Amino acid sequence: MFKWRDEFSVNVEKIDEQHKELFNLGSKLYTIVSAKDNVDRYDEIMEILSELRRYAIYHFGYEEELMKQYGYENYQKQKIEHAKFIEKITSISQEEVDEKQKKVSTELIAFIANWIENHILKSDMEYKEYFNSKGLY
Repeated sequence: MFKWRDEFSVNVEKIDEQHKELFNLGSKLYTIVSAKDNVDRYDEIMEILSELRRYAIYHFGYEEELMKQYGYENYQKQKIEHAKFIEKITSISQEEVDEKQKKVSTELIAFIANWIENHILKSDMEYKEYFNSKGLY
């Protein structure tokens, strides 16, 4: 479900690598949720949630730092979108995961897929040409 394609590239190597890691985390979650066994996956889901939160904070910080450094005009818009992502991931409680693993995980997968479509393919593509024109590759 979460497969990297060239159309996702912003042509900035470090950012593309970080986006690929976010895809990887989404893929891990999808694999867990898709398992057709009735095994309790609480620990695995919580681990991925924690990893996703940590990595997203790192990645967004990196992107935002570049935006500030190079004077990107839509920095504030990006910062708000990033904050909403972190807020959503952080809002998922241990109790929710424990009580409704499949439901919460499925909603999270949909959220991540939607994020890829609406943030990476739209918002991040807005800075692609800008960063590339500044010599970032």
